[in-house]
Amino acid sequence: MSEWTYTADTFGSPAPVLSVSPVVLSAPGRAVDLEVRVSAPVTGGDLPVILLSHGQGYSNNLSSLNGYAPLANFWAAHGFVVIQPTHLSSATLSLDPETPGAPLYWRSRAEDMTRIIDRLDAIEAAVPQLLGRLDHSKVAVAGHSMGGHTASLLLGARLTDADDGKEVDLTEPRIKAGVLLAAPGRGGDAVTEFVAENYSFFLTTDFSEMTTPALVVAGDKDASNHLTVRGPDWHTDPYVLSPGRKSLLTLFGAEHGLGGVAGYDVAETTDENPERVSVVQRLTWAYLRSELYPGDAAWQTACDALTADAEPLGRIESK
Repeated sequence: MSEWTYTADTFGSPAPVLSVSPVVLSAPGRAVDLEVRVSAPVTGGDLPVILLSHGQGYSNNLSSLNGYAPLANFWAAHGFVVIQPTHLSSATLSLDPETPGAPLYWRSRAEDMTRIIDRLDAIEAAVPQLLGRLDHSKVAVAGHSMGGHTASLLLGARLTDADDGKEVDLTEPRIKAGVLLAAPGRGGDAVTEFVAENYSFFLTTDFSEMTTPALVVAGDKDASNHLTVRGPDWHTDPYVLSPGRKSLLTLFGAEHGLGGVAGYDVAETTDENPERVSVVQRLTWAYLRSELYPGDAAWQTACDALTADAEPLGRIESK
């Protein structure tokens, strides 16, 4: 068993968390209004914000504002406001499969995040306990699996819209840093024939303009054979193929669930491992703290703790 631990001084004691849902944002032109969950520590001001994009697992509710509690609760208990949208791709909405953008709604997903940033004042007003407590200048994005694809677009990745042949730029400059968890890699000959035929937008994924700082988290056993022919290395593409300041956390033995980040004790986690989830919680938190607050030593402290372990659960590289 790993001895990878932190002292309380590294993170401080966890605060009680306030979680409110659904907060409904009107969204003209969207198939339905945008619903979000907002989680935050009950005290404190000038709180930084993490926008958390869900993946596309087969559970009915994890792919919605109700998922990813292991991450949302930890981040909120340690000083972030976490905002989780239910994207149009969520099974909870049961949208007509002929709805424009179906089934994965890649463009709408990214637009949801921009809409949230545009409406932070409205979110504060809808949750009076948060009024005046958000720092609108410190916004990060995180996403798992398809949510990682969403996050990568907001951080500067590009693709070509198959409907009109135009390159799409959904970069959100108000987002200062990101975390990509088991995110899809490049397109072209890296994707399976099924993906090429059914999700053609993946074919043109290009990270060459993804300049916003990001931490990429990948499992070295995450083959994702339904998506890629390249094996686990595919999930490192957002790190390898993007410019700018990036870090890569490779988790040993981890599959697509990264130990169970999508929810507590969920059936689709094929690599259930609370220690692994703890590593993801702490390293992602530390990374975003240091990116949003230059000079904060949390990231270096977290990296040192991981590498000092006699049996490390992963490795970190940076560029």
